[in-house]
Amino acid sequence: MRFSERYGYKKVREIVQIDSIDEPLRNALWSLLKIFVWDHMRPSTGGYGGHYLSSGSNKEISSLCKRLWFGYFKKPLDQLDDDWDKVYGQIRKYFFGCEWYAVYDFLEFVVNNYERYQFKDNFIASCNQTLEKEISAYRFVDGLISRITEQDEVDEIERALETALGPVRIHLRRALELLSSREAPDYRNSIKESISAVESLAAIATGAEKGTLGQLIKKLEDEIQLHPSLRAAFSSLYGYTSDEGGIRHALMESESVQFEDAKFFLVVCSAFVNFVEVKVAKPVG
Repeated sequence: MRFSERYGYKKVREIVQIDSIDEPLRNALWSLLKIFVWDHMRPSTGGYGGHYLSSGSNKEISSLCKRLWFGYFKKPLDQLDDDWDKVYGQIRKYFFGCEWYAVYDFLEFVVNNYERYQFKDNFIASCNQTLEKEISAYRFVDGLISRITEQDEVDEIERALETALGPVRIHLRRALELLSSREAPDYRNSIKESISAVESLAAIATGAEKGTLGQLIKKLEDEIQLHPSLRAAFSSLYGYTSDEGGIRHALMESESVQFEDAKFFLVVCSAFVNFVEVKVAKPVG
């Protein structure tokens, strides 16, 4: 993670790509199109060389291009050149010049209109790996690109990072850093840091020097007079994060800890921090 991201000079919404696609992500998605689609273009037979859509060996790409011209670009089919080099240049210029959301439109269209054998599943799997690595808020789900990170989740994280002090902020920042690392994401330790932020907050808010998270939350509940339903919600949070019964141990040892798990804990723990800080700041009565 870069300096600007580690120390908060970049907003969370810039790290998690919600309303944007940065250059590395756009480049990577185009490279996947090249590997899975464009590189399957074959030289034309018959002795005249070159690459042409009308060649019998290029039926799948020819069909895709016709569908792109007619159904996606909304252009007359007689404007679709037979020379692949010209067509490729037009498609490439569009992809690198269009708005971020049009990139996802284009990928969706290709996924659902390119009929090469075993293309769809393999391409989607590679796209989703890239989208996760580059911290995009989107994934392919059942052939359509869907948002997996909502704006209000990002808002909770940003607010907690802006208002939390001392060890609480340090743990949340570290959790975000581990979650959003492009080179070596560490989802297990991101979860641990999110939990540690809650532990630090509970200790600070109650003035306690020691105690389990369950004890600290119980004391915090009494001090800020929580509604019974919220008390139950916080108890559930404790259940997820507790060492009692081996819950935390089982979670940390699981081989299936993924981005979504770490993101969930960061969002929930950030929201917990924001809620408690507001309640503590207000006089009870």
